[in-house]
Amino acid sequence: MPQDAWNEKRERQYEHIKEGLEQRGKSEGLAKEIAARTVNKERARSGEARNASRTSTDDISSGRRGGLRSHRGEGGRTYDQLYNEARQRNLPGRSKMTKHQLEQALRG
Repeated sequence: MPQDAWNEKRERQYEHIKEGLEQRGKSEGLAKEIAARTVNKERARSGEARNASRTSTDDISSGRRGGLRSHRGEGGRTYDQLYNEARQRNLPGRSKMTKHQLEQALRG
């Protein structure tokens, strides 16, 4: 999925990320998607992209984050993600709950 706008460095970065994900058991399609998103975010952070979302430029870097915001990765979902789901489900008492309490309430 390397793009025309990517330079050689970004294409190498894409291949490196994709291969690493495939070695860890991710499907080829998912590995391509994650690699492309990661490269595009890094391009936005370094000013190489024409358009960049606020989260691309203001958030912690992709490499440092390392799955912190994935729904089933190392750290699970963030407090904000859990709280938003609780709000959508109209869960009472959500504003006083901790992350752990939100996780349990949303499971049950």
